[in-house]
Amino acid sequence: MVSRILIVIPTLNEIDHIASVISALLPFARAQDATVIVADGGSTDGTCAIVEKMAQETPQIVLLHNPDKLQAAAVNLAVERFGDEAEWLIRVDAHSAYPSDFCETLMSEAIETGADSVVVRMHAEGVSPLQTQIARAQNSRFGNGGSAHRGAGEGRWVTHGHHALFRLSAFRSVGGYNTTFSHNEDAELDHRLIRAGFKIWLTASTFVRYFPRKSLRDLASQYFRFGKGRARTLALHRERPAMRQAIVAALAPALALVVLAPLHPIFVLPAIVWLLGCAVAGLAIAIQTKRLANLTAGPIAGIMHLAWSAGFWAQILGNSMPTIGRGVPE
Repeated sequence: MVSRILIVIPTLNEIDHIASVISALLPFARAQDATVIVADGGSTDGTCAIVEKMAQETPQIVLLHNPDKLQAAAVNLAVERFGDEAEWLIRVDAHSAYPSDFCETLMSEAIETGADSVVVRMHAEGVSPLQTQIARAQNSRFGNGGSAHRGAGEGRWVTHGHHALFRLSAFRSVGGYNTTFSHNEDAELDHRLIRAGFKIWLTASTFVRYFPRKSLRDLASQYFRFGKGRARTLALHRERPAMRQAIVAALAPALALVVLAPLHPIFVLPAIVWLLGCAVAGLAIAIQTKRLANLTAGPIAGIMHLAWSAGFWAQILGNSMPTIGRGVPE
């Protein structure tokens, strides 16, 4: 099978979203004769059955078994199997929703700007009340730290963003994703792209609707792994964290000082400041959105920060240094 464009969707138990995601991509795939590859990491919820049924009706859809389970491995495997003569790679996350012209916009932006990678902004949305509050937290500046791909703005050149499109020549030349990373593999790849002289464009012409975790436990677990991934990326490339990352990283050690409170009350101060900060952030989000219920978004963002910081230090103290890992052949 030869296609100029590969659309890769890593999946693992995405029965709630996979059909709508594929359906949104099919008009573009048919018009451009693109191959839609669903690289599944071992779903047990019926995801594969849905993909297989859709593939019977549309030969451009391919279900690919991803034995390594991770998203990084899924994309690399798809490129290895189907990317020999392709020019473009579009990565699509199954836990999201996409506008009908998403792929067309990415292609036109890449051609117009000459970018080697086009990244997009994310806007979190929830269905249940708790998921909606988590989305509010992730969309807030307090929650996302002002990340370029989490807010509004004009299109511009960046060093990192939510992955969407790559020139396959650039993707291959730096070895693809580092498959030792379960999280932060996107930022780690962006680092190598920038270091190799490639250009990353953050488009303002389209965005991704992202559906966050549905429980605080799953959210904390996700951000714990995000923190570990960021620590690995910094260690691998011998870099210092950005200021906003350093501030969040300091949170867990600062709060841990509360165990020394019997020695002096001052050790409780970081915990008090953190709790006040969460409360003020919740109030600001509630005022901005004009919804009193969004007061809880501040504390939820605080949980995200604390989990990220704990993961960051767990990685550093564990002293588990990654290698570049298995990529895609050049």
